[in-house]
Amino acid sequence: MNETLALWTLFSSSFLASTLLPGGSEAVLGYTAIESTASLLTLWSTATAGNTLGGLTSWAIGWWLLRRFPDRGLHKPEHQKAQHRIQRYGSPLLLLSWLPVVGDPLCLAAGWSGIRLLPAALFIVIGKGLRYGILLALLPQ
Repeated sequence: MNETLALWTLFSSSFLASTLLPGGSEAVLGYTAIESTASLLTLWSTATAGNTLGGLTSWAIGWWLLRRFPDRGLHKPEHQKAQHRIQRYGSPLLLLSWLPVVGDPLCLAAGWSGIRLLPAALFIVIGKGLRYGILLALLPQ
């Protein structure tokens, strides 16, 4: 297996899985961990970086939408729920940004709600890093 291609595939899969596009990176992580000679730390870093950047892309879209269309609200029910939760619990709620279905709207709502970039990035990277660490720990050695 070409290690560079495998890591770029893992990064891309992790990035896309963390945007508002559908997809999952767990299977790619598992396959790469089994077939690749890359260290678990390298796999963890690659997947975490891609997934975090995807989450921050959703955050940036929310931030941009707030500035571009300040009079409009988030209209999708899942976005409204996410915005309500973000306003209630603040940036620590982004620890749950790795969750399927609700994680992506949480990141978007955080940007829309004015959660600052550094706290958002901190909680997103911690949550996503823990997720990939647990997934790698569960793989057979």
